[in-house]
Amino acid sequence: MAEKQPDLFGSEPASAYRPDPDKVRSRLHKILAEARAAQKLPWEPTTVTLYRTIFPQMSNWLPEEEAAQLRFEFDAELARLEAA
Repeated sequence: MAEKQPDLFGSEPASAYRPDPDKVRSRLHKILAEARAAQKLPWEPTTVTLYRTIFPQMSNWLPEEEAAQLRFEFDAELARLEAA
């Protein structure tokens, strides 16, 4: 009689990570507020590059209309600060 080997990977797949939309929204608004309050780019170039990447990605966790508006406002602020 063969013994049944235990399932090494578990019987249920791991649940996908779903960030809290309120925390995402708070973080995006904080970044946007920093940009709005600045007269020139308030971040190091590496941080600007990081924010250009993560801001749109983070906004995808929010409802589409809200995400699109936040991306638009962020892009507008970056354009203003880069022109300063």
